Amino acid sequence: MSERTVLIVDDERNLLLVMQMALEEAGYRVLTAERAEDALGLLRDPDLDVIVTDLKMPGMSGKELVGRAQRDRPDLPVIVATAYGSIRSAIECIQAGASDYLTKPFEPEQLQIAVERAVQLHDLLQENRQLHAAVSGAYRRHRLVGDSPAMLRLHEQIAQVAPYKTNVLITGESGTGKEAVARSIHEAGPRAEHPWVAINCAAIPRDLMESELFGYVKGAFTGALQNRLGRLEQANGGTLFLDEISDLELGLQAKLLRVLQEREFSPVGSDAIRRVDVRIIAASNRDLRELVAAEEFRADLLYRLDVYHIRVPPLRDRAEDIPLLANAFLAELRVEMDKPVRGISDEALAALSGYQWPGNVRELRNAIERSLLSAGGELIRSGDLPDRVHRQRRPAAGGEDGPAAGTGELLEALDETGLDGWLADAERRMIVSALAQCDGVQVKAARLLGITERSLWHRLKKLDIRVDRSVRG
Repeated sequence: MSERTVLIVDDERNLLLVMQMALEEAGYRVLTAERAEDALGLLRDPDLDVIVTDLKMPGMSGKELVGRAQRDRPDLPVIVATAYGSIRSAIECIQAGASDYLTKPFEPEQLQIAVERAVQLHDLLQENRQLHAAVSGAYRRHRLVGDSPAMLRLHEQIAQVAPYKTNVLITGESGTGKEAVARSIHEAGPRAEHPWVAINCAAIPRDLMESELFGYVKGAFTGALQNRLGRLEQANGGTLFLDEISDLELGLQAKLLRVLQEREFSPVGSDAIRRVDVRIIAASNRDLRELVAAEEFRADLLYRLDVYHIRVPPLRDRAEDIPLLANAFLAELRVEMDKPVRGISDEALAALSGYQWPGNVRELRNAIERSLLSAGGELIRSGDLPDRVHRQRRPAAGGEDGPAAGTGELLEALDETGLDGWLADAERRMIVSALAQCDGVQVKAARLLGITERSLWHRLKKLDIRVDRSVRG
């Protein structure tokens, strides 16, 4: 660490020299001033770490100097030196922003200890300021936009966990921005300059997932013509984000648990042990504790991942953020699309705020993009919004009209199987229809349904739908 710099301000020249000698003996670079007015110019020294000032001096007092330092250099701790009878004034200086005080006469060791504490405080203030700047930048980059209570709490959680290598579990509905939260944690922490690697566990076929995650050596299987680093090793020193961790099959969960416990693994086709230093951030839109109860997820892995838990709120729980998000997406997309649209009408914002957004932030962005395509003037108007925004409006809580219109008809459609049975039947009919239209080709059917092939595979298994070139539900 570079030499630390202390500024001493005292009109008693002999005491000034004694304090200078004591601090230089302790290894500090010392600047001195006999008048507070002379110290003002030294406040601009970028290497200055601490100020030690007398309280009572001719001209500008030590208390006034504390005020100026607070205004011009709030990152600088100030220690006030005062006679015993002026302790009340010293306390007033503490209230005005000074960090500590010494009562004259004091021993050189007391001065050294007070300055050492102040240097530690200076370092902490700088670290907090840098973290705040990093987190704020990450919010801007990754669309964590909003000032609702739910988002302010989310911001606090990110700032709280970012500086450490603690594993984090992020949960929330699809489209809420779980990856944006994970990326913000990475970029606001000490690993920001190291790799960020993301992998979607639901998007990679089961038989390829192990080699994708852990890598493989030449000859490990047919087609393995050379060694290949897995995502885990690519992220060494940085962060590995495992999205939809619930889709990781049990055998790979055991291998991942070993990585979390021992920080080591073996590539596919090799017995060699490789060590790795990776922060793991996992995300899921499913309740992992329910999966543990159903024996579909390892409890010991959950405990390792869920050291710090962040739940990303759905957009409907922070409706006050919708106008901010909509305008942020507009500012981004109008540049990409080269559309001269400068804003969103009040009527359109009201419609956006009244919609439930089952697809959350992702759906809102898509709606703004769709509306930009339709907009013919300088504003996105209500008629430019997707039809679904107008069809489904947020119900008034406790309104005089009671339940939303159409609720009775919807409930009449349920049979003795209840909502779960109705949803399963609707899902079955939709999947069977898509497979029939695609002649049983699952890749095409998944694309038609807007889901991953792996997700379709899970649904086929859950609903017991057998697939060949003819489809039977």
